[in-house]
Amino acid sequence: MADAADAGAFLARLVRLDRDAPVRLRSAGTTGRTALWGRLPWGVLVVRTVAGDGPGDATVPAGELLAELAGGGGALPPRRDERWRWPLPPAASRRVETLPGGELRRIAAAAAGALRDASTRGVAGRAVGQRALRDALLDHVPVVVTPDDPPGEPVEVTQRMVQGLVRMGFLGAAEGSAGAVGGGDVQVRAVGRWVGLVGPYGAIWSQKATDLALRPV
Repeated sequence: MADAADAGAFLARLVRLDRDAPVRLRSAGTTGRTALWGRLPWGVLVVRTVAGDGPGDATVPAGELLAELAGGGGALPPRRDERWRWPLPPAASRRVETLPGGELRRIAAAAAGALRDASTRGVAGRAVGQRALRDALLDHVPVVVTPDDPPGEPVEVTQRMVQGLVRMGFLGAAEGSAGAVGGGDVQVRAVGRWVGLVGPYGAIWSQKATDLALRPV
Protein backbone atom coordinates (compact mmCIF):
# COMPACT_ATOMS: atom_id res chain seq x y z
CA MET A 1 0.00 0.00 0.00
CA ALA A 2 1.47 3.33 -1.05
CA ASP A 3 -0.61 5.11 1.63
CA ALA A 4 -0.53 2.86 4.70
CA ALA A 5 -2.27 5.46 6.87
CA ASP A 6 -5.24 5.67 4.49
CA ALA A 7 -5.63 1.89 4.32
CA GLY A 8 -5.02 1.57 8.06
CA ALA A 9 -7.83 3.98 8.94
CA PHE A 10 -10.29 1.91 6.90
CA LEU A 11 -9.07 -1.38 8.37
CA ALA A 12 -9.14 -0.07 11.94
CA ARG A 13 -12.81 0.87 11.67
CA LEU A 14 -13.67 -2.42 9.97
CA VAL A 15 -11.94 -4.47 12.69
CA ARG A 16 -13.55 -2.36 15.42
CA LEU A 17 -16.99 -3.36 14.08
CA ASP A 18 -16.04 -6.99 13.33
CA ARG A 19 -12.86 -8.34 14.90
CA ASP A 20 -12.73 -11.32 12.53
CA ALA A 21 -13.64 -9.47 9.33
CA PRO A 22 -11.97 -10.43 6.05
CA VAL A 23 -10.94 -7.71 3.63
CA ARG A 24 -10.82 -8.17 -0.13
CA LEU A 25 -8.18 -6.26 -2.09
CA ARG A 26 -8.99 -5.74 -5.77
CA SER A 27 -7.43 -3.63 -8.49
CA ALA A 28 -9.62 -0.56 -8.89
CA GLY A 29 -9.44 -0.46 -12.68
CA THR A 30 -6.84 2.31 -12.75
CA THR A 31 -3.09 1.88 -12.40
CA GLY A 32 -1.80 2.30 -8.88
CA ARG A 33 -5.18 2.10 -7.07
CA THR A 34 -6.64 -0.73 -5.00
CA ALA A 35 -10.17 -1.09 -3.65
CA LEU A 36 -10.48 -2.46 -0.11
CA TRP A 37 -13.80 -4.27 0.33
CA GLY A 38 -15.33 -5.37 3.62
CA ARG A 39 -18.72 -6.46 4.95
CA LEU A 40 -20.26 -5.07 8.12
CA PRO A 41 -22.08 -7.31 10.62
CA TRP A 42 -25.44 -5.84 9.58
CA GLY A 43 -25.08 -6.98 5.97
CA VAL A 44 -23.81 -4.06 3.87
CA LEU A 45 -20.60 -3.88 1.85
CA VAL A 46 -18.08 -1.10 2.44
CA VAL A 47 -15.30 0.00 0.10
CA ARG A 48 -12.45 2.47 0.19
CA THR A 49 -10.03 2.98 -2.71
CA VAL A 50 -6.42 3.69 -1.74
CA ALA A 51 -3.10 4.31 -3.48
CA GLY A 52 -1.07 1.22 -4.31
CA ASP A 53 -1.10 -1.59 -6.86
CA GLY A 54 -2.02 -4.31 -4.35
CA PRO A 55 -2.12 -8.05 -5.14
CA GLY A 56 -4.74 -7.84 -7.93
CA ASP A 57 -7.47 -9.80 -6.15
CA ALA A 58 -6.94 -11.41 -2.74
CA THR A 59 -8.80 -11.80 0.54
CA VAL A 60 -6.91 -11.66 3.84
CA PRO A 61 -7.84 -11.20 7.53
CA ALA A 62 -8.35 -7.47 8.06
CA GLY A 63 -6.76 -7.56 11.52
CA GLU A 64 -3.59 -9.20 10.22
CA LEU A 65 -3.24 -6.70 7.37
CA LEU A 66 -3.80 -3.82 9.81
CA ALA A 67 -1.07 -5.17 12.11
CA GLU A 68 1.32 -5.55 9.16
CA LEU A 69 0.77 -1.95 8.02
CA ALA A 70 0.95 -0.59 11.58
CA GLY A 71 4.34 -2.27 11.97
CA GLY A 72 5.66 -0.61 8.83
CA GLY A 73 5.64 -3.82 6.78
CA GLY A 74 4.34 -4.38 3.29
CA ALA A 75 3.92 -8.16 3.11
CA LEU A 76 0.54 -9.65 2.29
CA PRO A 77 -0.81 -11.84 5.14
CA PRO A 78 -1.71 -15.47 4.29
CA ARG A 79 -4.58 -15.46 1.80
CA ARG A 80 -8.03 -16.55 2.90
CA ASP A 81 -9.88 -16.23 -0.42
CA GLU A 82 -12.48 -18.81 0.64
CA ARG A 83 -13.72 -16.45 3.37
CA TRP A 84 -15.17 -13.99 0.85
CA ARG A 85 -18.64 -15.30 0.00
CA TRP A 86 -20.52 -12.23 -1.22
CA PRO A 87 -21.04 -10.75 -4.71
CA LEU A 88 -19.77 -7.27 -5.52
CA PRO A 89 -21.77 -4.59 -7.33
CA PRO A 90 -20.99 -3.91 -11.01
CA ALA A 91 -18.35 -1.27 -11.67
CA ALA A 92 -20.74 1.02 -13.60
CA SER A 93 -23.73 2.60 -11.85
CA ARG A 94 -25.96 5.66 -12.31
CA ARG A 95 -26.38 8.59 -9.96
CA VAL A 96 -30.01 9.09 -8.95
CA GLU A 97 -29.66 11.82 -6.32
CA THR A 98 -27.20 13.82 -4.22
CA LEU A 99 -27.88 14.17 -0.49
CA PRO A 100 -26.24 16.45 2.08
CA GLY A 101 -23.94 14.49 4.36
CA GLY A 102 -25.15 16.45 7.39
CA GLU A 103 -28.70 15.17 6.90
CA LEU A 104 -27.52 11.56 6.76
CA ARG A 105 -25.48 12.12 9.90
CA ARG A 106 -28.61 13.48 11.61
CA ILE A 107 -30.63 10.42 10.52
CA ALA A 108 -27.97 8.09 11.95
CA ALA A 109 -27.87 9.98 15.26
CA ALA A 110 -31.68 9.95 15.56
CA ALA A 111 -31.75 6.17 15.08
CA ALA A 112 -29.06 5.67 17.72
CA GLY A 113 -31.06 7.84 20.12
CA ALA A 114 -34.25 5.92 19.39
CA LEU A 115 -32.44 2.64 20.13
CA ARG A 116 -31.15 3.93 23.47
CA ASP A 117 -34.57 5.23 24.43
CA ALA A 118 -36.39 2.02 23.48
CA SER A 119 -33.79 -0.09 25.29
CA THR A 120 -34.37 1.92 28.47
CA ARG A 121 -38.13 2.49 28.36
CA GLY A 122 -39.35 -0.28 26.08
CA VAL A 123 -41.88 0.09 23.26
CA ALA A 124 -45.47 0.95 24.18
CA GLY A 125 -44.61 0.10 27.75
CA ARG A 126 -43.28 -3.37 26.90
CA ALA A 127 -39.69 -4.53 27.05
CA VAL A 128 -38.24 -5.56 23.71
CA GLY A 129 -35.03 -7.50 23.10
CA GLN A 130 -31.96 -5.49 22.06
CA ARG A 131 -31.48 -7.61 18.93
CA ALA A 132 -35.09 -7.15 17.79
CA LEU A 133 -34.88 -3.39 18.35
CA ARG A 134 -31.62 -3.12 16.45
CA ASP A 135 -32.86 -5.15 13.47
CA ALA A 136 -36.09 -3.15 13.27
CA LEU A 137 -34.20 0.13 13.20
CA LEU A 138 -31.68 -1.11 10.64
CA ASP A 139 -34.48 -2.29 8.32
CA HIS A 140 -36.17 1.13 8.48
CA VAL A 141 -36.06 3.14 5.22
CA PRO A 142 -35.46 6.80 6.16
CA VAL A 143 -34.79 8.00 2.59
CA VAL A 144 -36.67 7.19 -0.63
CA VAL A 145 -35.44 8.74 -3.88
CA THR A 146 -37.57 8.80 -7.03
CA PRO A 147 -35.38 9.41 -10.11
CA ASP A 148 -36.60 11.90 -12.69
CA ASP A 149 -35.25 9.85 -15.58
CA PRO A 150 -36.54 6.42 -16.67
CA PRO A 151 -37.05 3.84 -15.32
CA GLY A 152 -38.03 6.10 -12.44
CA GLU A 153 -38.49 3.36 -9.85
CA PRO A 154 -38.07 4.54 -6.23
CA VAL A 155 -34.67 3.85 -4.70
CA GLU A 156 -34.77 3.01 -1.00
CA VAL A 157 -31.90 3.91 1.32
CA THR A 158 -32.06 1.81 4.48
CA GLN A 159 -30.77 2.69 7.91
CA ARG A 160 -28.24 -0.14 7.44
CA MET A 161 -26.57 1.89 4.72
CA VAL A 162 -26.72 5.18 6.61
CA GLN A 163 -25.21 3.63 9.74
CA GLY A 164 -22.44 2.04 7.67
CA LEU A 165 -21.57 5.37 6.03
CA VAL A 166 -21.30 7.12 9.39
CA ARG A 167 -19.68 4.33 11.41
CA MET A 168 -16.97 3.80 8.78
CA GLY A 169 -16.12 7.52 8.77
CA PHE A 170 -16.96 7.96 5.09
CA LEU A 171 -18.49 11.40 5.76
CA GLY A 172 -15.34 12.72 7.41
CA ALA A 173 -15.34 14.71 10.64
CA ALA A 174 -18.57 16.37 11.76
CA GLU A 175 -18.85 20.14 11.42
CA GLY A 176 -17.44 21.95 14.41
CA SER A 177 -15.08 19.11 15.38
CA ALA A 178 -11.31 19.12 15.06
CA GLY A 179 -10.21 18.29 11.52
CA ALA A 180 -13.66 18.89 10.04
CA VAL A 181 -13.70 19.27 6.26
CA GLY A 182 -16.27 21.22 4.27
CA GLY A 183 -18.60 19.65 1.72
CA GLY A 184 -19.66 16.12 2.46
CA ASP A 185 -22.31 15.53 -0.20
CA VAL A 186 -23.27 11.89 -0.77
CA GLN A 187 -24.35 10.38 -4.07
CA VAL A 188 -27.16 7.82 -4.15
CA ARG A 189 -26.29 5.40 -6.96
CA ALA A 190 -28.09 2.37 -8.39
CA VAL A 191 -27.32 -0.51 -10.71
CA GLY A 192 -29.54 -3.55 -11.11
CA ARG A 193 -30.60 -4.66 -7.63
CA TRP A 194 -27.79 -2.71 -5.97
CA VAL A 195 -28.10 0.62 -4.17
CA GLY A 196 -25.05 2.61 -3.11
CA LEU A 197 -24.17 5.61 -0.98
CA VAL A 198 -20.92 7.17 -2.19
CA GLY A 199 -19.43 9.58 0.33
CA PRO A 200 -16.25 11.66 0.29
CA TYR A 201 -14.16 8.89 1.87
CA GLY A 202 -15.77 5.64 0.80
CA ALA A 203 -18.97 3.92 -0.29
CA ILE A 204 -21.66 1.61 1.07
CA TRP A 205 -23.44 -0.91 -1.15
CA SER A 206 -26.51 -2.99 -0.42
CA GLN A 207 -28.24 -5.57 -2.59
CA LYS A 208 -32.02 -5.67 -2.50
CA ALA A 209 -33.45 -9.07 -1.56
CA THR A 210 -34.41 -11.24 -4.49
CA ASP A 211 -38.14 -11.78 -4.89
CA LEU A 212 -39.07 -15.40 -4.30
CA ALA A 213 -42.10 -17.08 -5.83
CA LEU A 214 -43.63 -20.21 -4.28
CA ARG A 215 -45.46 -22.57 -6.59
CA PRO A 216 -47.28 -25.80 -5.68
CA VAL A 217 -45.60 -28.98 -6.94
